[in-house]
Amino acid sequence: MHGAIDLGARQAAAKKQQERRAQGGGGAAPAPGGQYVLDVTDETFNTEVVERSQSVPVLVDFWAEWCGPCKQLGPILEKLATEAAGKWVLAKVDIDANPQLGAYMQQMGVRGIPFVAVVVGGQLMPFLNGAAPEAQVRQAIDQLFDALAKEGILPEGPQDEVAAGEGAPEQPGADPVYGAAEDALQRGDLDGAKAAFQRILDGNPRDGQAKQGLALVELSLRVRSLDAARTIQEAIEKPGDVQAQISASDVEMVSGRIDEAFGRLLTAVRGSAGDDRDAARKHLLSLFELLPPDDPRIAKARRSLQAALF
Repeated sequence: MHGAIDLGARQAAAKKQQERRAQGGGGAAPAPGGQYVLDVTDETFNTEVVERSQSVPVLVDFWAEWCGPCKQLGPILEKLATEAAGKWVLAKVDIDANPQLGAYMQQMGVRGIPFVAVVVGGQLMPFLNGAAPEAQVRQAIDQLFDALAKEGILPEGPQDEVAAGEGAPEQPGADPVYGAAEDALQRGDLDGAKAAFQRILDGNPRDGQAKQGLALVELSLRVRSLDAARTIQEAIEKPGDVQAQISASDVEMVSGRIDEAFGRLLTAVRGSAGDDRDAARKHLLSLFELLPPDDPRIAKARRSLQAALF
């Protein structure tokens, strides 16, 4: 709840753009998630996010086509927005297509995507940085709205009727297969979640959702005790230390710097031998599990890995 940014100045600066947009009759284009998911641009942000936030909270998903973790988090947010049915709205911002909003995100001190902010009553607050399994994102959103309610800053609007059960669609129950993993994530028990995802994979090694969940949990476990800046600096100072390169690649993955992480490990494979080389290779393969199987960066990295090995 800390670090709220008043968007009033941006609202005033965008007034003329609003007027031009109103005269032209344009509007924000709905994304595949339907009426509760909007593609927002530099020109429509003020109306579709800032003004809308006076009556309903808006989660803003900053993403880009090249960002693998964004392709994991985006569909989860769209699904949850559709389930919420108006309790909150999701606004999606492609930072490559909307440089003003991309620059605005950087001014907030955010350097990596995916990044999600919440806007309530014209106030923007950082919310999520990085991808996570659906159960963890769902829990974070529930905690967010509990906090907003306790602070007394939830706007009076459509979400109040939905919260009271008026016209709210029945929410789908959690898949019992993933129940143990979701329960563990809700408790903040990453080790328990890891064990639960592993049990799912023991029964069905081809379960893509469990693979992704396990990979994300394992990444979270590895980086939770790392100091990002110190880890990167150590990797720079010790280019021949494969373990330092592995830790640095984890930090880069968390911050959305996928190409850097893959390139670092490929360099480690080329420059090492024996157990060190095998450790770098295996770690690179484990990072592939964090991205959709058809991500072009995986195919490119696999080709480079084969060239390095053979």
